[in-house]
Amino acid sequence: MKGRVLIIAGSDSGGGAGIQADIKTVTMLDAFAATAITALTAQNTEGVHGVLPIDPAFIRQQMEVVLDDIGADAIKTGMLHDTAVIETVAAVLAERAPTIPLVLDPVMVAKGGAPLIRADAIDALKTVLAPRAAVLTPNLPEAEILCGRTIGDVGGMREAARALLALGCRAVLLKGGHLDGDTIHDVLATESGFTEWTSPRIDSRHTHGTGCTLASAIAAGLAQGMAVAASIERARDYVLRAIASAPGLGRGHGPLDHAHPLWSR
Repeated sequence: MKGRVLIIAGSDSGGGAGIQADIKTVTMLDAFAATAITALTAQNTEGVHGVLPIDPAFIRQQMEVVLDDIGADAIKTGMLHDTAVIETVAAVLAERAPTIPLVLDPVMVAKGGAPLIRADAIDALKTVLAPRAAVLTPNLPEAEILCGRTIGDVGGMREAARALLALGCRAVLLKGGHLDGDTIHDVLATESGFTEWTSPRIDSRHTHGTGCTLASAIAAGLAQGMAVAASIERARDYVLRAIASAPGLGRGHGPLDHAHPLWSR
């Protein structure tokens, strides 16, 4: 059931999020992961301690050589830290991958609170990349920034998801993990309406990389020819199981168990 996923994102030296989580996820879902790294981070479960941006010209080169040789069936973006990077990624996608579905994870803040995108780059994300996205996957704080409103309940999630569709993306998966309560609500908005999922909240501090993992799992599904809703359903199940069996590493927000399909087999 192979599919090729090009992941354009930052590296997490702690292995819980970013490119490391992306590669693990895509691989465990029986797809092939290629990468273009946008930034190096010195990071562990307690936070981001340093960021080394990659020159946009080298990000372009990484993307071009992969697309020209290996190709891609889906593309996933994560940490795109400034306007120059966003514009470079958008330009390469327009030139080399205009019809390949894009899963856009609008990474803005690390789990520990460190900003991962410049404030002046958010407009570029909305105007340059969002219209290209097959699926936009914000969490609640990211959605509040993108649509300029506070989201306090599931009804507000639906309204915000519908508003984000106006950016031009074909689907918005708004993740509700930041809402209070024992139940997690996720809302998918498309032009044809809403699809919603619920699941019991897992009481755990080991949730570092859940957003990266979910977006990459969705991209793997799209690369394998699955429909958006089916890709999301499989991705949610993968993430929930990964949280439930997290290895408990580190003093802060620990990583998931990306390899859980090995144990369940």
